Amino acid sequence: MFKNLKVYQKSIDFTENISKITDTFPKGNYYIIDQLNRAALSIPLNIAEGNGRWHKADRKNFFYIARGSCHECVPIIEICFRKILINQTIYESLNNDLIEIAKMLSALIKGVENRTSR
Repeated sequence: MFKNLKVYQKSIDFTENISKITDTFPKGNYYIIDQLNRAALSIPLNIAEGNGRWHKADRKNFFYIARGSCHECVPIIEICFRKILINQTIYESLNNDLIEIAKMLSALIKGVENRTSR
């Protein structure tokens, strides 16, 4: 089941962390809060939906979307850092999480490609 996948668990942790961080942002930053939370949430949602798909092409497509959402978070976090909404330590930690998640998603995609059935 997808809940046992490390990439799913890591992406859930990342999404929860983003939610907690953006809760501290001052008013007037709704646009960036919303976009970052939606992009972060899209990662585990697409992992889950992809795992529910029967055909390899469908599964891969959802994992590609999850990876795309992961990459979408990168510039948003950069903007948060430049706007001084997050500090250097948080910025680096979030970027490291995204790098790890993206690598894990790439491995998941390769695993689907190498499967002989479904």
